[in-house]
Amino acid sequence: MANAVLRAGGMALASAVAIAVAFAAVPAMAQAADTKKAPAAAAPAAKTAAAKPQSAWVKLCEKAPVASKGPDGKEVKTEKSLCLTHHERLDGNTGMVLVSAAIRTVEGSDKKSLMVMVPLGMAIPPGIRAAVYTKDQWAAASKGDKIDEKALKPIELRYALCHPAGCTAETEATPEILDQMSKGGGLMILAMNAAAQPIGFPVPLEGYNEAAAGPPVDNKKYAEARSQLMAQIRQRQQQMADKWKADEMKNLPLDAPGAPPTTQAPATTGSTKKK
Repeated sequence: MANAVLRAGGMALASAVAIAVAFAAVPAMAQAADTKKAPAAAAPAAKTAAAKPQSAWVKLCEKAPVASKGPDGKEVKTEKSLCLTHHERLDGNTGMVLVSAAIRTVEGSDKKSLMVMVPLGMAIPPGIRAAVYTKDQWAAASKGDKIDEKALKPIELRYALCHPAGCTAETEATPEILDQMSKGGGLMILAMNAAAQPIGFPVPLEGYNEAAAGPPVDNKKYAEARSQLMAQIRQRQQQMADKWKADEMKNLPLDAPGAPPTTQAPATTGSTKKK
């Protein structure tokens, strides 16, 4: 019971920050980013890692309700601190989350969880596979060099929750995984889309150690930065819509309803006689 509530609390926090961005990296995260289809398990990692997405790891904490049974068998409700050391990558034009990853910790529990969120439209049964790249492997992948798959230690994650922002998968963040992340260069996430094609989602680990070891960010400032970023994205969307509308109006025939007026003088026909 307690584990289920903790999982729900973790997902709630993950959903709450699913379209947020670290306030220290708002300008960087506002840039557009794309994910690329991966034809194979190793090659796509190199191609997608070459995009070099900006790092924006941040620690977010809040109090979450936890229900457990007391000595008398009755349900006891308490509040515990739940934290996510979190990174996400947004599409700068739409605000859509392209990928997010987080380490979840719960007050009073030694176990930690690795949580990953990918966009909707992925095949659920295969789950998600991930691998931590060493700094050398990440640097090589960034150059487009092939990575030896046998040198990677795959991490299996199972989908746990889908919501409008995407689908979240998780697994236990073992001491081995945490050690790899603390020393690694990046986390490569692979998911299968509806067409059974693997999609690579790169997550750089630069800044992870500082965020994990440091204090949580101020939630109020974080929310303010999120609002500012989303306002910028909405403004960009409006500008794009206005430009599209203007381009469409220019292409309309002159006699079409709604066509813009023209200042060109009408052509004259016939000859002009002198009086």
